[in-house]
Amino acid sequence: MSKNISLTILFVSLTICAFSAKAMPQGVPPYSHAITDFAIHPETPMLPPPANVVFKDPDFGSQMVRVTDETTNFKGPGTFLRISGFGSVNEWSIDSRKFYVLGRGGQVFAFAFDPSTMAITSLPGAGPGQGLILPVRPGPSFSYVDPDLLYGTADPDTLTIVTYRFSTAAKSPVLDTRTCGVQPPLGTGNSVRSDDDISVSADDNRISISEGGPQFGKHMYVVIYDKVLGCRWYNTQTGEIGGQWGPSGIASVGTTFLIRHAHLARSGKYIRIATDHSGWYVWDLATLHVTQCDLKTESCNGYGAVGYDTFINSPAKIGDIDVVKRPLADLAQITPLVYPLPPPGYWGQPSNFSWNNVDENDSTPVCGSKYNYEGDPTIDRPLAGEIFCIETDGVSSTIWRFAHDRAIYVKPYFHTQPLANVSPDGRFFLFVSDWDAQLGIGTDGTPRSDVFIVKLE
Repeated sequence: MSKNISLTILFVSLTICAFSAKAMPQGVPPYSHAITDFAIHPETPMLPPPANVVFKDPDFGSQMVRVTDETTNFKGPGTFLRISGFGSVNEWSIDSRKFYVLGRGGQVFAFAFDPSTMAITSLPGAGPGQGLILPVRPGPSFSYVDPDLLYGTADPDTLTIVTYRFSTAAKSPVLDTRTCGVQPPLGTGNSVRSDDDISVSADDNRISISEGGPQFGKHMYVVIYDKVLGCRWYNTQTGEIGGQWGPSGIASVGTTFLIRHAHLARSGKYIRIATDHSGWYVWDLATLHVTQCDLKTESCNGYGAVGYDTFINSPAKIGDIDVVKRPLADLAQITPLVYPLPPPGYWGQPSNFSWNNVDENDSTPVCGSKYNYEGDPTIDRPLAGEIFCIETDGVSSTIWRFAHDRAIYVKPYFHTQPLANVSPDGRFFLFVSDWDAQLGIGTDGTPRSDVFIVKLE
């Protein structure tokens, strides 16, 4: 080994040690019990805990509970359970006393939750010890103002937005999106469906959905429903925008695209539209203004989360701990959230983010989970395979660390990623894990995963 290479390795090693040993500066500490250093915390081996028994993460000390096991999905015993793949979906009631998980066959199982004890119990209408199967399709969103209410879609007509009220067990239609006047008009049949990606604004006044194609990634309409003003829509294949409020005409962006999913900002003023190949777009709903965030030229890669009026993602331009924030009104105004970054070279640990706890100032911590994209369980860097939250208020750059998620990703099984969902009060974090691949193979021949909760404090 040459002298120059040896000196370089020594310098990088010393830099990492100095950075790791130093506690990160922080502003107002919402999580006063969390670890905030940047050291490597090895994972203590641990057998899968029993369901509904509170335990502590052996390495960070956070309280946790296993929500599901191989018996939870009584419609498909022995199969995996998970949560939504999109952290912008709200899977918690606003009082944190209810949440839902998803079964292998598309079932939506809702449970009662006691925030003081972390006990998980059955809701009225469910069998003893069982989850309540909701009459909606996967991916509904709880209301942000009413803990008894949930928005979603239902079979056989996924073009109609519905609500479900827990106290009455009643499902009610909110809007048949065929009446919104999209051009060309929506047809019928299996070739015209929605993506079930219901998003709700902070005041519940606006609801969004993407639809029009036969399946995920093939849709061409974004529909926004304002409970006072009515419908507004955008045809991403023709560029036409219309509806019952706002200007009608052609979108300012010149490109056309198909939609993977669309998520409404909590303010209800913007919607982020994801595509398969051309990056993602932001539509300012009161205008014809649509902005592209191109994967090839800007910091637009990586999973992210929509806030009140901003977006957070991890573009991994400098390393996979590179996390940035930008206003949806100006995508070029990028603010790093993690600084100073450790030396380059930390790659291969993408993050799943959730920001359902966001406030009107976009200043509450964003929370997430990390995993190795190659399924490597090695803990050889800070945050590897961890659950964490990052400061977003601009005062400083704190990372609060809570637990190892123990998720070993098995390609191509999306449900083996540590999918993430934080409660609106920022106190609890739902995530998916195969617990270091110890949950085995399910009765359907795919790896099993279960849902867990960690308390953020």
